[in-house]
Amino acid sequence: MSFAPALHAEWIKIRTLRSLPAALAAMVVVTAAFSALGAADADDSDRLFSAFFGINFGQVAAVAFGTTAVSAEFRGGALRLTLSAVPDRRRWFAAKATAIALPALAAGLLTGCVTLLAGRAVLGASAPGWAEGLRGAVGCGLHLTLMALFAAGLATVLRSGVATLSVLVPFLLIVSFVIGDLSAGVADYLPDRAGQAALHSSWEGTLGPWSGLAVSALWAAAALLAGGWSLARRDA
Repeated sequence: MSFAPALHAEWIKIRTLRSLPAALAAMVVVTAAFSALGAADADDSDRLFSAFFGINFGQVAAVAFGTTAVSAEFRGGALRLTLSAVPDRRRWFAAKATAIALPALAAGLLTGCVTLLAGRAVLGASAPGWAEGLRGAVGCGLHLTLMALFAAGLATVLRSGVATLSVLVPFLLIVSFVIGDLSAGVADYLPDRAGQAALHSSWEGTLGPWSGLAVSALWAAAALLAGGWSLARRDA
């Protein structure tokens, strides 16, 4: 099977597995809702991040999407059936990653736009300007996409959705903040913190908005390469 039919097959899986569209919807709702709540009690020190505060929780939904999309293949012998149709494992994995990235990017950009509008409505006169806000919305979409791909790569290595979420969810909600409090310089290069540089009005660390996203992209690429390597060398 060539790449296009493989991608189409993976898109059907994404569209028909109920938990996956639900995770994308949760990404929009959770990010916008928590951003609105955060903006209502925010100061003016970083008006852009005040509008996008909910990304801290929305990225968990992105991780759940990427993890579930891959881990479903490791249940009930589904991967063996998939590879019988697409024997080239690298081609199949590329199709899977693309089928995860495209809807994640679409939902991520929608999340960024909805969150920006909600944040501006709550912040009122202290809301970020449109140029700054649109940069944040695009950064939000890219960051969520990269987190979904990072999770997909890790899930391919671990071959378990439970194990992947058990590692990433506590890391995103607890460990990353602890490391950030202890050593801000190191925390700047963590996959979640680096990508969020695009959501700040100003930054004091070494990473700017686009260099931060580039670091997150390197994390995602490393996870996908590790996942592809693991897939190629282990039995289905």
